Amino acid sequence: MLEKQHPAPLFSSPNQHNELVNLADFLGKKNVVLYFYPKDDTPGCTIEANDFTRLAEAFAQYDTQVIGVSKDSCESHVEFINKFGLKIDLLADTTGELCEIYGVWREREKNGVKSMAIFRSTFIIDKKGTLVDVAYGVVPDGHAEEVLEKVKNL
Repeated sequence: MLEKQHPAPLFSSPNQHNELVNLADFLGKKNVVLYFYPKDDTPGCTIEANDFTRLAEAFAQYDTQVIGVSKDSCESHVEFINKFGLKIDLLADTTGELCEIYGVWREREKNGVKSMAIFRSTFIIDKKGTLVDVAYGVVPDGHAEEVLEKVKNL
């Protein structure tokens, strides 16, 4: 598991438009909220994406870019964005590499069946590339507001 005050692992992953997004592009310019969610267009993930979209302008006022990550394809992300009018970038980590380096690809048990899945988690990365907040196992309801309050204190 990653910890606060450590350097954020660098990444390069395609967004919904199949354009590479690199953490290095934000260094010295913007803070980044990198949140991992299990699957496009599912109840909890939709709540979280809609809440981050609703607060996108507030995050922008604090020089902060919100980026969601799942293992869904670029095409799936486009459909999700269009369906709900989302105003955030979604990275398509189809290989799972980004999930692995951030420690969010984990075994879970649901109805007695074990499987691997994304552990809903959020990382706040400051302009220097430092992890200033690490939250594993977050609950979607009210999460975007909590993250915004933490960003305001950067």
